[in-house]
Amino acid sequence: MLADGIMARIFRIVLLLVIALALGALLYPILHPQTTVAPRPAVSPEASEVSSAAPAPTTAPSSPNPSPSAVPAVHSAMLPKLPSHHSGEARLAIIIDDCGQWPDTERALIALPIPITLSVMPHVRYTKEISQEAASAGKGVMMHLPMEPLSGANPGTGKVTTAMSDDAIQAQVADDVAQVPLARGVNNHEGSKATGDPRVMRAVSAVLQKDGLFFVDSRTAPDSVAAQVTQDAGIPTASRDVFLDDKDDVVAIETQLREAATIAKETGQAIAIGHPRAATLAALQTMVPELQNDGVDFTLVQDLVKP
Repeated sequence: MLADGIMARIFRIVLLLVIALALGALLYPILHPQTTVAPRPAVSPEASEVSSAAPAPTTAPSSPNPSPSAVPAVHSAMLPKLPSHHSGEARLAIIIDDCGQWPDTERALIALPIPITLSVMPHVRYTKEISQEAASAGKGVMMHLPMEPLSGANPGTGKVTTAMSDDAIQAQVADDVAQVPLARGVNNHEGSKATGDPRVMRAVSAVLQKDGLFFVDSRTAPDSVAAQVTQDAGIPTASRDVFLDDKDDVVAIETQLREAATIAKETGQAIAIGHPRAATLAALQTMVPELQNDGVDFTLVQDLVKP
């Protein structure tokens, strides 16, 4: 009898467990409804990939073949709207040399909310593309003329040398100018030897005069006669005051920008030349608001040349 009682009790317990499990299976969908998880929106390439190429440090500001280094892409919509000053009492023109080779860095410089001039190399991969984009953005465009240096280094395709005849120089300059049809002016790339030769500069001037182009002497050598010869030929001319990035260092470039601003405030205008480097871009992004608030009026270099 005792055994029958124990078996009956076990049977009831098992039966209750089966009923509980069945009820649980029926009630679970009601108590825990299924939810649908919406997929995450796709991230655009612009938002996720921001690295691009820019020149790395060089020992001289006119080095023709700097190697690439990373620089963040910049779009004009990402930049603050800066106050503009039009007093005309301290005008500063920024020229960026060696363009047409590092398009991402150059586009970031084009996106800066100030007038800036890109000096584009002839016969390089992005010559026409970058000059067109700069002009479309309302920036200045120049042709960066390769000229013979004292070092004997090759300044690049389209170079002008002291060994060339006058006719050969004129033909070469005309060909280089045709590569950058949107250019309003020319400045020398390298050229410490060629810009010291009056004959060479007279031959260069003949083409500039014919095409109505201005000239900026990059002053890569202290004995350059380039500005004097072009001015004597009636060509609107100016000369570089400051090289920004002899040292490829943000703090050093900021110091050079302040030096250019000081010259502009003391004399009324200044021309500074830099290169498409990450450090130069970063220094400009930092210093533009400071200099504008200090009364510096950024302008295109074409507005500073004088006949």
